[in-house]
Amino acid sequence: MALRKRLITVLVIALLVGGIYGTARIGMTVYKSEEAEVAEDSLFGHRETLYLWYTDEALTDYLNSVAVSYSEYQDDVRVVPVYTSGLEYLETINQASLHSDEVPDLYIVSNDSLEKAYLAGLASEVKVPEGAFTMEDIFPETAIHAVTYHDKQIAYPFYFETSCFLYNKTYMEDWAKAQLEAEADLSAGEEAQAEADNAQREQEASDSGESGDASVQESADTSEDSDASGETAEAQSAVTEEAIEAKVEEALPSTIDDILSFADVYDAPEQVEAVFKWDVSDIFYNYFFVGDHIDVGGIDGDRADSIHIYNEDAIRCMRVYQDLNQFFSIDTKEISYDSVLQDFMNGKIVYTVVTSDALTKIETAKAEGNFDYEYGMSTLPDVSENLSSSSLSVTQCVVVNGYSVQKEMANDFAVYLTEYDTDSLFGRTGKLPVYANGTTYDNPNAAAYMEEYKDSVPMPKMIETSNFWVELEIAFAKIWDGDDANDDLKALSEKIMSQVVGEEYTEEYIDVPVETEEDEEMLEEDMETDEESGEDAKSE
Repeated sequence: MALRKRLITVLVIALLVGGIYGTARIGMTVYKSEEAEVAEDSLFGHRETLYLWYTDEALTDYLNSVAVSYSEYQDDVRVVPVYTSGLEYLETINQASLHSDEVPDLYIVSNDSLEKAYLAGLASEVKVPEGAFTMEDIFPETAIHAVTYHDKQIAYPFYFETSCFLYNKTYMEDWAKAQLEAEADLSAGEEAQAEADNAQREQEASDSGESGDASVQESADTSEDSDASGETAEAQSAVTEEAIEAKVEEALPSTIDDILSFADVYDAPEQVEAVFKWDVSDIFYNYFFVGDHIDVGGIDGDRADSIHIYNEDAIRCMRVYQDLNQFFSIDTKEISYDSVLQDFMNGKIVYTVVTSDALTKIETAKAEGNFDYEYGMSTLPDVSENLSSSSLSVTQCVVVNGYSVQKEMANDFAVYLTEYDTDSLFGRTGKLPVYANGTTYDNPNAAAYMEEYKDSVPMPKMIETSNFWVELEIAFAKIWDGDDANDDLKALSEKIMSQVVGEEYTEEYIDVPVETEEDEEMLEEDMETDEESGEDAKSE
């Protein structure tokens, strides 16, 4: 599971703050790319050197090209990207900062590690150079919160990951066309019937004794049948591509209930095995169910006094999640993200939840002739009309090392890296840039990720809650398999709060009755009555 790997990394380096100042040098595995070596030996000569560390090899070519570009922009500075492997990333950076002649001046890290980095002295407050952009000018609020720690901006947002709603557009267009044609048939039939009724009344009003009445009537009936047939064909041919597109947009689910309603009426092709299927074993694809109703660390994810896990809305959201197991039976022990995405590409699924890698994988499959459909991305649906959703996001950041003796120079390059030519970042690396001033988000599928990111919940930074995601993932699995949502959320909250306050913590039980369909109908009626009363009050 993608998130689980990140979580293991987080747990491994959670000991960072307590033990990072040891003097024994650990073994470091770092690699300078061949291009970087050439650049260092020949292009840059005797210039000031900045070392930029990163852990994702997919960035290598891109970072090297930005480094060369920056050397042309600032001809007295060279930047050497250094690929670093290993789980203990911050520990390795710390040891290099203390014991190496090539101190990492900057490094790329996920926003959830920023507290560890800052408390260890490995991150310093950043300031946009005078005359350049301000973060608020070009970055979404989500990105600002992701890099803010106790009211200080301690990194620059670079690229992000979140989840989105993926649908088979070919299936949706076929369904929309069939719906529009059925509506056209019905409309044409009603018009033909109305004309026939009028003709019948006119015939009855004519002289009933006139000769040839029977043949005239027969001729009229034949003409009416012909007209009706022609009108039906004409109505069907009037179903335009624009109308189909509009119908698809209208049909995209805005709530989980919409998915269930569609599943009830959808006449699926033979190869379709599930209308909606996703990796229920990974919290990254599940979190949107509770994301808008659970608070871990406040708006910046750094406040230990702002943790609210156990509440009525979260309980209701988890009950909706559990009920889905009745409609879309998915085994948490057998499911995986890769298998779900492959099933989608094989035409076995109509809807699913994916991260941004799906964009590249699907386009590659199309180019190789292994994907025979059109597809689309949209933001994730709300849990219900009354319960909104928010996905989880991770923002990769550029950090200026607190141990660097070239902080100002490093800060300038960090600004350059996060704004220069970022429109080529996705095409070259598969990473979605936080800042894009050109064509990246002209692609509606990529744009859907940016829209989802803007309303997402950044992963918190607090060390005390670093195991929250593993524990929440376990709770999701238990609830999916039938555990009581109220009990499991209460237990989760008590465990996390005990860690934060340093002593046993007990939540007061919240009695949330299980809602039936009748309860929901009564609630909707009450809401409609309240709205009407409000409108009446306004008119008075």
